Amino acid sequence: MTAPLPLPPVPEPFRLPFHYGSLHQVGIDWLVESGPVRELLAKHHPDLTAAEFEDGRALVSLNYQLYFAQYAFGGGVTQEIEFNVIAFPTAAEGRLPRLTYAQYAQGWDQTKLLGIARLHVVCDNPFAIRAGRELYAEPKYPGRFEVGLPSLNGPEGDTWNVRCRAATVGPDDTLEKDLGPLLDITAELDGLTPVAANSAPITGYGTDSEGRLLAGPMNVYQPYRWYDLAAPEHSERTRLAVHAPNDDLGRDILTLLGTGPQAAGAWTHQSPPVAAHNRPYYVPTEPRL
Repeated sequence: MTAPLPLPPVPEPFRLPFHYGSLHQVGIDWLVESGPVRELLAKHHPDLTAAEFEDGRALVSLNYQLYFAQYAFGGGVTQEIEFNVIAFPTAAEGRLPRLTYAQYAQGWDQTKLLGIARLHVVCDNPFAIRAGRELYAEPKYPGRFEVGLPSLNGPEGDTWNVRCRAATVGPDDTLEKDLGPLLDITAELDGLTPVAANSAPITGYGTDSEGRLLAGPMNVYQPYRWYDLAAPEHSERTRLAVHAPNDDLGRDILTLLGTGPQAAGAWTHQSPPVAAHNRPYYVPTEPRL
């Protein structure tokens, strides 16, 4: 019998679990040829195997997150985008159910072995970059974001526009130089009817500097909204533009996605509001006759 493994360390000043005060997220999934995915995954995570779905295709995703966290000293807002391969620990292959993409996207894998193998994570919060690297072995580096998101405080609609830009971190632990755009993603989900997807907890995989495989589950306390985009009439619902093809992120996206196959699906989560400051009204200051 194999001896139990110790838990990975939690270095100061971090505390786990990390609690999100709010989370707004959009992800886009693509089914692609599995050969290039397996080759790239082996370089980043040698103990993982890419999952296969319809016609033996692998699944890759780009997902954007905007989240708030409250700390003892105040609050912080973070944005990031992940480029992931859906994968599982090779040693656990015999425990996996056989699923279609739609079944996986709706949360049918209750083993939670099918997780996100992070290839690149771009983030605009230096503290979150450090936490991702040290706690979860995330390949996380700095960037900036320009976004247009669905919001109760904005115009009606369900369109997500995200531009990710390269950046550097200065000596005072703040973002510095803007190095230009990396990629744009758009998801126009207006008018579509989503399906409630019980996909959490989501297992995130990382491989540390000593080659050890880490798995970090993330609970989301309400269902995701999943949109089936496989029908031909939805081919223009999502768009991806790579602006830095020689950057590591851009090169890997183009290797796996090429000129851009049609997205298989998209999924979103938006935290519900906890309070609303209502419209004011005039108060009479003199009695009316």
